[in-house]
Amino acid sequence: MESQSLVLFFIVAVVLVGGALLFSSYVPPTSYNPVKFEPYECGIETIGGTWLQYTVGYYLFAILFLIFDVETVFIFPWATVMKATGMAGFVEILIFFFILGLGLLYGWKKHALKWE
Repeated sequence: MESQSLVLFFIVAVVLVGGALLFSSYVPPTSYNPVKFEPYECGIETIGGTWLQYTVGYYLFAILFLIFDVETVFIFPWATVMKATGMAGFVEILIFFFILGLGLLYGWKKHALKWE
């Protein structure tokens, strides 16, 4: 019975997504307004080109932020059950910090932490 429910769920999902795609392709927008497709920045019209290429430093900074953000997601549950896990939990979190430190060391060696 459980596998039949799962198959039915996927069939219904495919039908709904397919129906939405078909509906959106056959029903055009009511009116075309070119103002809607202009870039908009805080109510001020843009000057010059609007397609800018950011430096790699922004992306590296974002990736490092995500890495350390995910670290906190893992540390909070560990901290709540620290006494129950005992020494095994402590060793596991030390391994986790070691791997995280390797990532930080790699970013440091590649100068990803320098803001230029």
